[in-house]
Amino acid sequence: MIITIVVVFTLALVLIGWNMLKGGNTYNAQSGAVDFYSLSCNTIDGEEYNFSQLKGKKVLIVNTASKCGFTQQYKGLQRLQEEYGDQLTVIAFPCNDFGKQESGTHEEINSFCEKNYGVSFLIMEKVKIKGSNPHPVYSWLLNESENGIADHNVWWNFHKFLIDSNGSLVGSYKSGVEPTDNRIISFASEK
Repeated sequence: MIITIVVVFTLALVLIGWNMLKGGNTYNAQSGAVDFYSLSCNTIDGEEYNFSQLKGKKVLIVNTASKCGFTQQYKGLQRLQEEYGDQLTVIAFPCNDFGKQESGTHEEINSFCEKNYGVSFLIMEKVKIKGSNPHPVYSWLLNESENGIADHNVWWNFHKFLIDSNGSLVGSYKSGVEPTDNRIISFASEK
């Protein structure tokens, strides 16, 4: 009896962990109260980047960290950039909110990404995601009242969001979903 309870409990924990790390949602495009293209952010070099530049492009937004078990996903993100960069814009948002795994300065983060992963996609300034005052881009991603699709929680580093070429949120994938997952590749390669 005790062994059965332990096995059932262990399986439940594995399934919960699997869903927390590997889960994802795909949505039908809808307009939100806040226009995605009205958003902006500073790049890691301190230059303002207006999302209006993204009109007509598909976008993958991911929160990143240099000292995380998922940091190796930079390879897959760079692969997306190299193979689908004409169809998909990859944008990384370094964040220190999850396990304090991105404590470096902007210069250190940029150097780490270039040196270790040859990153050529957009890296933005380090942002806040958790708490009552997330960066406006993440406020849009996390709140149905802004994105028109759904409320989301980012549980850890390397959570991925997909925005279609009309500025609609169409996907949310947790940290354990690789950038080269078939759902993301299919989105990137779709004409």
